[in-house]
Amino acid sequence: MQLNIFGEKIEGITYQKRLGVYAVIFNFKKDRVAAVKTTNGHYFLPGGGIEKDEKFEECLRREVLEEIGYEISIRTYIGNAMMHFISTKNEPILSNSYFFTAQLGEKILEPIEEDHFFEWITMEEIEKRLVHDHHIWGVKEGLKIYNVED
Repeated sequence: MQLNIFGEKIEGITYQKRLGVYAVIFNFKKDRVAAVKTTNGHYFLPGGGIEKDEKFEECLRREVLEEIGYEISIRTYIGNAMMHFISTKNEPILSNSYFFTAQLGEKILEPIEEDHFFEWITMEEIEKRLVHDHHIWGVKEGLKIYNVED
């Protein structure tokens, strides 16, 4: 199994490991993907960090609900990818992320995270808009799964 590692690992720096799970949610035509835009203009896939003793699926449902206010049904495991990066708070992070395709369900509430806004971005925009390369990888791999299932 291939290990998908993105970003530049700078020697001599200790990276804080963060375990996370993210949803790749396509619209019906599969020409747009759900994204979360923050107030600083950064785009991410819906999802985030796993809390103590939380299962991947539980975390993904919670994070999507908090960030965009929707229920989801989790469909297919895409894979695992990691990325080295320096956060906006100047912290060296090694994001160890698991990606799943999911289907958007019912809107349950307004997003809890006030600096997060739900947007559909086109497939042509993913490389320009999504901040993290491993998120771009997740979208491309997720699209391959849908193309096989259709």
